[in-house]
Amino acid sequence: MAQRCFPVVYVDEAGRSAAFYERLGFVRHFQLPPEGEPGYVGLRRGDADLAVVHRSWPEERLGITLGESPRFELFAYVDDVDAVVAELCAAGVDVLRDPEDMPWGERVGYVADPDGNPVALAVGAA
Repeated sequence: MAQRCFPVVYVDEAGRSAAFYERLGFVRHFQLPPEGEPGYVGLRRGDADLAVVHRSWPEERLGITLGESPRFELFAYVDDVDAVVAELCAAGVDVLRDPEDMPWGERVGYVADPDGNPVALAVGAA
C-alpha cells in the first residue's frame, strides 16, 4: 500500500494561495489546468506535500458545502521565525500572533494565509 498522504486546502483562489505557500519554501510541482489560473496546485517542501484546490471542489464532487474559515492550520518550521514573520508582514500578510518563546522550547508566530487559515511558523528548541 502506498504510504504517501497530504492535506488538501479549499481556497478562494488556488494561484494566490499557492504563491503564499511558495513564500514558505513550498515548490509547485503540479497544476491543473497546466496553463492559466489554476483550480488545483500540488506543492512540496522537502518530504511534506500540500495541495490547494478551489473551494467549489467539495460541493461539486462530494455534495459538501464549506463552512466558515478556518478550514485547517499548518504548522511549518523555518530557519528564522522572526525574519519570516517580518517579511510576510511587510508583504501585507496578516500577522495573527507575533513570534514568542513557548514553554516547550520553540519560538512560534502565527500568520494568516490568503483565506484566513492560521499558519504557525516555528523554530525548534536549540
